Amino acid sequence: MREVTRGLLFPEGPIALRDGSVVLVEIQRGTLTRVWPDGRVDVVAELGGGPNGAAIGPDGAVYVCNNGGLQWHDRNGFTAPGHQPDDYTGGRIQRVTLDGAVTDIYTEVDGRALRGPNDIVFDTDGGFWFTDLGKGRAREFDTGAVYYAAADGSSITEVLHPMVQPNGIGLSPDGSRLYVAETGPGRVWYWDVAGPGQLRPADRPVGANGASLLHGFSGFQLLDSLAVDGAGNVCVATLLTGAISVLNPDGTLERQVPVPEPDPYVTNICFAGADSRTAWVTSSGLGRLYVTEWHRPGLDLAFGA
Repeated sequence: MREVTRGLLFPEGPIALRDGSVVLVEIQRGTLTRVWPDGRVDVVAELGGGPNGAAIGPDGAVYVCNNGGLQWHDRNGFTAPGHQPDDYTGGRIQRVTLDGAVTDIYTEVDGRALRGPNDIVFDTDGGFWFTDLGKGRAREFDTGAVYYAAADGSSITEVLHPMVQPNGIGLSPDGSRLYVAETGPGRVWYWDVAGPGQLRPADRPVGANGASLLHGFSGFQLLDSLAVDGAGNVCVATLLTGAISVLNPDGTLERQVPVPEPDPYVTNICFAGADSRTAWVTSSGLGRLYVTEWHRPGLDLAFGA
């Protein structure tokens, strides 16, 4: 891997753009930020709270999961997120244009406030799936959920509840399978997609909500965001281990790819597309963005920019 830039404030949610730049969020800074190939950094928009996962929608705008903010700590020289802060602003889904216009499109579902929206993926129908990890406090933690919503702000539905810290979310290359990673349990689950916003149990339902287990990580390994490559492998950021773990569609752990300088907060990966082996990885505890040639081609997401 080659370092593209450093000094970012807990980067997450990278999106590869066609001009070679990468749009990502800086959770601690509260911004949508653009990183150019030469390492230059420009703020696209001030989002406030805690912008987390991001994806391009059918209208070319960036849709951001905003978790409402986090406490921040220095842990042995690494920036680390913590519990719900005193200035928590509430969870929301935001639509952001690359000229900096920001609109909150969802803040609740059937009267229940969003708590900590985390990661997002669009399907080819133009709707999006997203996780809500919840917020932690001194003596309690919200249960998490997975939602499906329309990009125009017209509808949002709770599809899976409860879950334990649902974080990364992604779709198989043909859109027939939905993957969700739970942070604390260290498990990646999957379901068959029956239609927009509709799931059914897949081949080995063993978990809550008819979930099938793709892989349960051994030891103390926590999971963050994920992306699916062109071969259908689930590439999930693995906390503490400080690597991207590659899971085959049958659940086999193929390999773990670490960042050059050890960082327990490796949080995300994104690909340039189906015609490229270029991948970007966020090393958030050290505030860095890396680029690398991946061992397989990437995947074209439903919408690009």
